[in-house]
Amino acid sequence: MSEGAPVRTALYQEHVALNANLVDFHGFELPIWYSNIKQEHLATRATAGLFDVSHMGSFRFSGKDVKSWLEGLATQKVTAVAPPRCAYTHFLDDDGLLIDDMIFAVVSDEEILGVPNASMIDVMWQWFSKHLPSDGSIQLENLSDATSIMALQGPEAKALLSAVLGEENHVGRFKWQAIGDNPLGVTGWLQGTGYTGEAGYEIFVPNEEVSTLWRALIDAGAVPVGLGARDTLRLEKGFLLSGVDFCWPPLAEGENASFLARDSWETNVPFGLDLEHEFVGKHRVVGHADDDARWWGIRYTEKGPLPRPGKEVTLLDGTMIGALTSGAPAPSLENIGIGIGYLTHVKEGDEVLVVASPRKSVKAVVVRPPFL
Repeated sequence: MSEGAPVRTALYQEHVALNANLVDFHGFELPIWYSNIKQEHLATRATAGLFDVSHMGSFRFSGKDVKSWLEGLATQKVTAVAPPRCAYTHFLDDDGLLIDDMIFAVVSDEEILGVPNASMIDVMWQWFSKHLPSDGSIQLENLSDATSIMALQGPEAKALLSAVLGEENHVGRFKWQAIGDNPLGVTGWLQGTGYTGEAGYEIFVPNEEVSTLWRALIDAGAVPVGLGARDTLRLEKGFLLSGVDFCWPPLAEGENASFLARDSWETNVPFGLDLEHEFVGKHRVVGHADDDARWWGIRYTEKGPLPRPGKEVTLLDGTMIGALTSGAPAPSLENIGIGIGYLTHVKEGDEVLVVASPRKSVKAVVVRPPFL
């Protein structure tokens, strides 16, 4: 991403028309909120929120042995994922450090679609390109610039999408489907994935068609939601944020650079890691001691200054055991303070202190996300 003016997605004018508060997010001009973060958060949990996530990338991998090839780079056992399913994976570097995480969809045994994170499109393009077979048997395509992505998330997502595109344009949880004939004439594909923990979809359409579908979904009752609520929604479900909860060392800046250099064992994520195959960086994942730092959640048990990224976590006697990488009030839990970070020598249920301010440490309990 250049250091010039932020990129405007194909939905920029739609955001302006809705009086969105626009910010520069990883080089893209996107809404942080339309009404307010808490209201949009709760609307997603109760009804259906609609997000512009066109800053995310879109790659296509194809070739006869594409599943085996990608499996050699991924912590997920890709060959065990049958079409048309989606799955989550990490990609580690040669030292075993996490470069990025990604949702991918196995369209067929010879085609896979992947969604790299916003700031990682160029990095992951270079990483995949570096590992392409020299015989040209695997092809890599970057569909990002031509493709817009919307996320429709919440308990009413299926009803809204069916009302707009027809009942046949529905895909189950963690599955993939091409968009079929519909009243709007839009094309592309659907994935039963998202970043809120709610049922719903990620919808991939050509840039020139996205405004039509966006307006139709809003008219049908979807609530436009910005990046602020997207962050609190993912935090409540304990989803990692690339660049915040982990960061590949060549991209890291400041004093937290080494603290955020992690692998899949340290992130403690209960899915996406399969040790029954060989992959780049596996040696580090299997080489940890039991008392090494791992990713945990904390939940306040008393009132106090809210948990924020970078805040230290200690035992009750003041011994420092780690720090938070993400933290915020949880709108779905009456704004109780929650956070995630890397801690040593703890287990679920342990009492700890979050050093929330120079004058106040707040009692919390260690939990295994999700928080709800």
